[in-house]
Amino acid sequence: MQNTVIVEKVKLKKLRNAILLTGLPGIGLIGQVVGRYLVEELNADKVANIYSPHFPHQVFMTKKGGMRLIRNSIYHCKGKKRDILILLGDIQAMSSVGQYEVAGAILDYCKSLNVTEILSVGGYSTGKIAEERRLFGVATSDGLRNRFKKHGVIFGEAKGSIVGAAGLLPALGKHKGMEGSCIMGETHGSYIDTASARQIVLLLSKYLDIKVDIKRLNKQAQESQKILKKVQDEVQKTMAAQFEASNRNLSYIR
Repeated sequence: MQNTVIVEKVKLKKLRNAILLTGLPGIGLIGQVVGRYLVEELNADKVANIYSPHFPHQVFMTKKGGMRLIRNSIYHCKGKKRDILILLGDIQAMSSVGQYEVAGAILDYCKSLNVTEILSVGGYSTGKIAEERRLFGVATSDGLRNRFKKHGVIFGEAKGSIVGAAGLLPALGKHKGMEGSCIMGETHGSYIDTASARQIVLLLSKYLDIKVDIKRLNKQAQESQKILKKVQDEVQKTMAAQFEASNRNLSYIR
């Protein structure tokens, strides 16, 4: 295998004003949590697997004693007003060349199915644990920015760069005639942030006009918040103890 290959499990016909959502591993694993949750809640069907020499040179051993290649997968479901594709994956390409090559293959596949919009999901690391997770966005058109602003997404405050597929897919999609955006949930960055993922799921349910039961996600978010609060408290105690010890040492030296 010298190039990325998309193996179709189901031959889809041209879709209705379709959108591609990305749910690949990234900061806080927010995209992955959102993507997997939507696939389960919407009963989406797997329609294609993506294999690439740019993924790590290893295979997963299965519970039944088999093996499988590392892959990304595309799922499909029908919304009220448009078709929805969801991209999930074990991992992203490991090099810059690989990222561009895999993104190009995915976008060509999407273009053939009449996908008109790419919406990537990720995390925006602040290094802090916020009570209320804000949602930040960037987009390739004023129209998209205005639509997301109506749902409370903040534009113009996020700084820096977006690494990997979350940035490349919507940005490159513009050159193929597809609108593109990246919605990022505020997160500490060092933990799986289910609370931030929940905020994005709620946003997508409104933006795509889909019904999503978030009871399971609410429970997971509450549990993760309790764990993060304990971690934060322990960190603060440790820092306070180190500060007191440092002050005692300084007093002794004087």
